[in-house]
This record gives sequence, C-alpha cells and structure tokens, in this order.
Amino acid sequence: MRILLLSAYDAVSHQYWRKGLVAQFPEYEWTVLTLPGRFFSWRVRGNSLSWAFNERECLEQGYDLLIATSMTDLSALKGLVPSLAGVPSIVYFHENQFAYPLSGKEFSSVEPRVLSLYSALAADFVVFNTRYNKETFFNGAGALLKKLPDQVPPGLMALLAEKTRVLPVPVQDTALIKGKSRRGPLQVIWNHRWEYDKGPELLYRVMLALKQRKVRVLFHLVGQQFRYIPEVFEQLKNDCGDLIATWGYVDSRQAYNRLLQNSDVVLSTALHDFQGIAILEGVAAGCVPVVPDRLAYPELFARQFCYPDRGNEVDNLARRLTELARLKAHQDLPPAPSVEQFFWSGQKNAYRQLITSAGGSR
Repeated sequence: MRILLLSAYDAVSHQYWRKGLVAQFPEYEWTVLTLPGRFFSWRVRGNSLSWAFNERECLEQGYDLLIATSMTDLSALKGLVPSLAGVPSIVYFHENQFAYPLSGKEFSSVEPRVLSLYSALAADFVVFNTRYNKETFFNGAGALLKKLPDQVPPGLMALLAEKTRVLPVPVQDTALIKGKSRRGPLQVIWNHRWEYDKGPELLYRVMLALKQRKVRVLFHLVGQQFRYIPEVFEQLKNDCGDLIATWGYVDSRQAYNRLLQNSDVVLSTALHDFQGIAILEGVAAGCVPVVPDRLAYPELFARQFCYPDRGNEVDNLARRLTELARLKAHQDLPPAPSVEQFFWSGQKNAYRQLITSAGGSR
C-alpha cells in the first residue's frame, strides 16, 4: 500500500504521532510531507496552496491512501490537485480549534474552525485522539453551523458522526521506565510547552501557596520554549526559585527520561489538553498524575488523580500536592496507574484496521 502522509503544521505532538505511525508500519510505502509549525494563520490557510504548487509532482504519484492532520486544508488540496480527489482519506485530529483557548493576542477569525470542518467533511474517515476532542469539535461545529445565515445543508453533523472514531496518539513502548527513589521531598515535574495555554499562571499561584505553607516539594519545570515566553515564568523563578530543582528545556532524551523516573508526580495546570502525551509519558515512568478534572483527563485516569476546578482551583491543587508530600514523607505514595493500553503495543491493531479499512474503502 502506498500512503501519502501530510502534516500541515508539524508541531512536536504532530511529529510524535506521524513518526510513530511510520515506524510501526514499515510494510507500507510512505511518502511524508510536512510544513513547519509556525505562522499558524498562514499555515492553516496556505498549506494547500504551498503543497499543490511546490510539491505537485510528489502529490500526483498515485497513492492508495491519504492520511492528513486536521491542520491540512484537505478540501482545497483535493480541488487544486484533482488526482487526490479519488484517493481514500483519513483526517486525524490531535486537537480542534473550537475548544482551543484564546490568549487575547491573536487575530480573531472563524476561518481555522471552518477549514477544519471542511477537511473533516472532505475525508472518508475522521479520527480524534479522545472523546473529549471529538465532543468539543462536534459541539463547536454544530453551534457554528446554527449561526450561519442561510443555505446550510441539513444533516452535516450526522454525516460526520457516521465516519468518526476515536484512536489515541499512542505512547512509545520505550516510555515504560519505572523505578523510583522514594527519599527526600516530593518531586513534581511540570513538562509542558512554556505557553499561556498550559496554565503557567495557575502553576505560579500554586507554587507560591506551597512556599507560604512551607510544604516540602521540589519542582522540575521543563518543556519546549519559543521566542516569546509568558512573563509569569520570570516572576515564578524570582518568587519561588527555592522550590525549583530543574529549569528549562532538557535536550537529552536520556536525561529527560531520568528526570521522569526520579520524579514522584507529573503535573498539568493546562487550560487545554486534548490528550496529554507528556502526562502519559510521566505516568509510564511511574509518576502519579495530578491533572484537572476538566479536559480529556477523566477519560485517562480515575477521579482520584484529578483535582477539581470548581471553587478555588489554586487551593484544590495546593491541598492535593500537600497531601502527596505528606504521604511521601511517610513512604506511602500511591502507585501510578497503568497506561499500557495507550502504548503502541496496545493500539497497533486498531491502527492497522483503520488503515486497511480506509485503504480499501473505494
């Protein structure tokens, strides 16, 4: 089977998924095209134009299946490259623009949401990584269609539902590296992109609360950084520096794995996580997850691992970490939950069935 794989906004999580997919199925003949994960507004609008005229010879090679990320403008690409119109296609949603939190600094436009809806309608199969991602997309798209003034075809969401399924982004089996040192203060790793949507404001307020309460806890604040870093990180470093054991991006995978292995807790303060690969990798390494009970996390973990965002979220999270610090002091931390169902070894057959079904759908 000849498969064309398109990643139109090739951010780290998208790379993680597509590289894993290609590595797991070497029996297929893969052609992979990617575009850099920058200039978001232009990328989601312009990827079909860029590829159709910069990569036309490649796109016209004749494929048995097309797999694209949800950032790909699939409807326009099929129009600009007619030979792709007859190729069975899958669109994979790592996230969706209907539930993506706004920073207030971006150009406000409905276009990214409309484009993702068009791409979903143009595909033969639509796949979401979690039910949360699927439900927020369907709720957002349905609400948008109701706002449009006229000539909206009926039954579009029902049409989409018939070809939609949920398959997580699988975690590499090598992420299973359990083995803990249980001495000393509670070790918490916060391993996310240093951007507003990962909730650094909440992280700062919680760390400040723990410092004021004199709770024995050390934080490892690591993750991908960009040209602009929210100002709260500098404030956090200045005010809570004595709680910070690791600061900044860890470029060695071995060093990062050791950090996961030596941490007790993996923490999310995110405004959105459509799955949470960084959290799953931490849990695979034996960390106890401490995650919000909103977003996708109740699908992944039992409620005991999810802190409530009702009432005072800072206090809720600070009390949870304080309790875990107390348990650590008594050598009584709970075990990390199993996440092996999210490994490639647990998901490979489902992906194979999807590819086989889609490849033979026309």
